[in-house]
Amino acid sequence: MRIDAHHHVWTLARADYGWLTDELAPIYRDFGLPDLQPHLDAAGIEGTILVQAAPTEAETAFMLDVAKGSELVRGVVGWIDFDAEDAAARVDAIAARELLVGLRPMVQDIVDDDWLLREELAASLQAMARHELVFDALVLPRHLPRLVQLVDRHPDLHFVLDHFGKPQLASGDIAAWKDDIATLAARSNIVCKLSGLATEAAPNWQVADLRGAVDHVLACFGPQRMLWGSDWPVVNLAGGYAQWFAASGTLLTDLSSDAKDAIFGGNAARVYLSSRGRPTSLK
Repeated sequence: MRIDAHHHVWTLARADYGWLTDELAPIYRDFGLPDLQPHLDAAGIEGTILVQAAPTEAETAFMLDVAKGSELVRGVVGWIDFDAEDAAARVDAIAARELLVGLRPMVQDIVDDDWLLREELAASLQAMARHELVFDALVLPRHLPRLVQLVDRHPDLHFVLDHFGKPQLASGDIAAWKDDIATLAARSNIVCKLSGLATEAAPNWQVADLRGAVDHVLACFGPQRMLWGSDWPVVNLAGGYAQWFAASGTLLTDLSSDAKDAIFGGNAARVYLSSRGRPTSLK
């Protein structure tokens, strides 16, 4: 089964997407599953992981309701207030929703670069591990050394590095990112999501602009620890779904069929859906 391991839906009237303004004209409108379906059909994708786009528990409830109403969505990566005094209890409560497969604090937007290292996070992350929820890491390159420490502190928790950790492809300044990726890859409880690269590249990007980053992650993590996602509809800012899907296929063209099947679905099923979510055997 092919799985798009990273997409969003949103309704502007919800008013909790603080980052989403009319300056982002191509994506400043409502997007729902009917808008996504033609892209999935064209790519032969049968299931998806729906990922949070707002730092509110209300949006997580909204996404879970969307997922409950559609067999297409296999699981939801949501959000809870990790800074709340009762954060661990909030994890316990939301984990009762079987379609929740992970949680994602929006670290890239948090002012404190050391937020990941707060001792207060330990209880909520331990709760995530108990419930077999995945920690999606939405970070920038400067956060990667902190993420290494966090991954080491929680060996029983599974981590997914979103968007390759957002390497600065437009500037080409990725030397430190490469070192940190290699360090992260030495930890067995983290995988890397092949997503979000188009929006990190320069305008009118070409496949060659992405190859260095993709080849490096493949060399470090290997195809069994990489999973593909569209980052739709954000990808509409940088070429759109079809262009990104085609580029991904070109970048992975030299891999075996088994390796490509793993990246385009098998790994997402293993990481997100082995114990939670909607079974991938459901057609």
